[in-house]
Amino acid sequence: MTPDITPNPETTPTGTPRPAGAGLLAGHTVSRIGYGAMQLERLHGDRGTALAILRRAIELGIDHIDTAQFYGDGFVNGLIREAVHPHDGVLVASKIGADPNPGGPVPMRPAQRPQELRASVEDNLTSLGLDRIPLVNLRRMDAAPRIPLEADQVVDLDDQLAEMTALRDEGKIGAIGLSSVTLEGLRRAIPAGIACVQNAYSLVARGDEDMLRLCATEQIAWVPYFPLGSAFPGLPKVTDEPAVIAVARTLSRTPSQIGLAWLLHHAPNILLIPGTASAGHLEENVAAGAITLDETTLATLDAIPTRSGDITLG
Repeated sequence: MTPDITPNPETTPTGTPRPAGAGLLAGHTVSRIGYGAMQLERLHGDRGTALAILRRAIELGIDHIDTAQFYGDGFVNGLIREAVHPHDGVLVASKIGADPNPGGPVPMRPAQRPQELRASVEDNLTSLGLDRIPLVNLRRMDAAPRIPLEADQVVDLDDQLAEMTALRDEGKIGAIGLSSVTLEGLRRAIPAGIACVQNAYSLVARGDEDMLRLCATEQIAWVPYFPLGSAFPGLPKVTDEPAVIAVARTLSRTPSQIGLAWLLHHAPNILLIPGTASAGHLEENVAAGAITLDETTLATLDAIPTRSGDITLG
């Protein structure tokens, strides 16, 4: 795909400054701070507030939104369809490899077979009201957090990529991303053309540093989830780190903002999609893009040990 050309890459197509400047995602110039929509499913009973958060994100210069059909069993996609308009110039990225599992111990179940991947793309197209999804991430189960797999859900990556490539050739998706993938898996997938990787990664969980470097070399966007550490009890969180708290106090910022700012400083191909169901937190996340961390501060934060751990759901 040919990258889009804008008169000023530091602003969105509507002229709003891009938070943290511009990055490249699936051949499109986007803000380095996007929005992860998963937490909007918490607002199932308050649709108006959920729609207002999406509109506020666009007003703040966010022009890429990350979603999935299994977020709220299509509820979140429906919000995006209603709130985001073509003239907003927003890139919508979705995720497949799992299906909704309402009422289950985990809100999603694996859907890894090629025919399930195709069906999920079709479901996303319908719920988002799109003819083509600009970017679709394949959610593998190779890296944490894992979901136990039945035998029929153990599918070779090459078979999945063949289906994803066919969907791209048919024009149903624009670009292919990978989520929860290993370094070996990424190396195998690169010849298929990979636009981004979404793995759990943060200041306190830097186990994928070699993969991040490979992505930078191959001009693949690194779009971390859990950017402030694990959401699961007992695992490390960026906001609990004394060094992060001290830097936040010195700069009159929140620890969350420092954690996000560190990611933006750490590598130029990192794009953020922090999620929230709060307009106030959304604005704080966007403001993190304006934080400057000097070399001494970066060295202090870099010295925080990484403590990545495996997680199995269900």
